[in-house]
Amino acid sequence: MKIETALARFLTQLEADGRSPHTIDQYRRQIGHLAGFFGTRALERLTHEDIARYLASPSARQRLDGTPKKATSMNVRRSCVRTFFGYVHQAGYTAGNPARLVRRALCASASPQALTPDEQKRLLKVLAKARDPQARRDHALFHLMLATGIRLGSALALDHGAVDLGRGELRIEKTKGNRPEVVFLGRAIRSHLRRYLKGRGPGFLFEGRGGNPLCGRQAQRRLEIWVERAEIGSGVSPHSLRHSFATALYRRTGDLFLVQEALRHRSLASTTVYATVDRHRLRLAMA
Repeated sequence: MKIETALARFLTQLEADGRSPHTIDQYRRQIGHLAGFFGTRALERLTHEDIARYLASPSARQRLDGTPKKATSMNVRRSCVRTFFGYVHQAGYTAGNPARLVRRALCASASPQALTPDEQKRLLKVLAKARDPQARRDHALFHLMLATGIRLGSALALDHGAVDLGRGELRIEKTKGNRPEVVFLGRAIRSHLRRYLKGRGPGFLFEGRGGNPLCGRQAQRRLEIWVERAEIGSGVSPHSLRHSFATALYRRTGDLFLVQEALRHRSLASTTVYATVDRHRLRLAMA
């Protein structure tokens, strides 16, 4: 069997299992790269030495410009290879699992890229000064993300019916794992949304062209424009706003379980990274 054939069946299985389009695309890219490395080599003929040779190759370990991939990026590749070949073996396409010896490298998690409180104020201040409809939309969108920590995809899928200002709640239908969630709205963002929604009819909360929701790539480009105007350093992405919310919440409360609930993380392990970014708490404790 060709690797591409097994990959197509694997992707169908992932879709049947309810995995997200983002996850499916990642496996498609990673295993597609592996298939390109081995060419016409039959799936059944691959050994654990072949898999090790692939993962140790410059093709797998370097970017297109020749610079080394980050350790975390290589761990993503290793995990995809292990999961794919685990499926191949369980499905009966191979007698053994050639990726059975693959292990993830030990590496520290990267610190979240979060805006400082001062940077958040500067960003919102610059947005508040602009008066055109697109700027007002951007202001409401990025303020909402900073105030609630919701993901960009969840925010862009919101319609007007998702907002309950009386109860101070936001109902999110599009989430990671497809589990509807209710998010609490603080006083400042409630006031902002009340002004933003005044006089607006039904439809998506953050519209792009033709009444369609603003697309993620356009939202990222818009954020880059405002970050530059606010004279904030590079590397800020929409997900940085989620990190900013979580970091601020942990600093206010010191409660990881509260942050876990606010971010809707299934595992506390995903939340512990925020405990490592607040070193001034250690300084105060040691004073």
